[in-house]
Amino acid sequence: MHEKRKAPRVKEENGVTITVISNKKKLPREKRILTNSEDISTSGAKIKTNILLNVDTLLMVDFTLNTLQQKINTIGKVKWVKMIIEDESYEVGVEFINTPIYAIQRLEDYISWKQKKAGNEPILISAEYNKPQSK
Repeated sequence: MHEKRKAPRVKEENGVTITVISNKKKLPREKRILTNSEDISTSGAKIKTNILLNVDTLLMVDFTLNTLQQKINTIGKVKWVKMIIEDESYEVGVEFINTPIYAIQRLEDYISWKQKKAGNEPILISAEYNKPQSK
């Protein structure tokens, strides 16, 4: 399968608030949804939600990068939707659009830092020393 991603992603849950700012279907505008992301990149995120969002819905996306406690605010557009549990749980692919340069830089720095950290995780080696028994 050919990878379509524009930028590397980091698998990590972050708290996200999404607000619907425009859609073509019945979803009310200004609906705020508290949820979590599953992964993130400089160009988008996979978000879990319990509300069905339609492709091309515009969202205000506000999230905090867990490890650094940095807030990112941007506009996103729903690119795809996958039902996990019918009428209960969905995964949504959101492409960031018109993202401020400072937000892109924060994301690039964060993702680079996470990738370096993942590559340099210390390895825990456990060993037991059995003291010789005295006679």
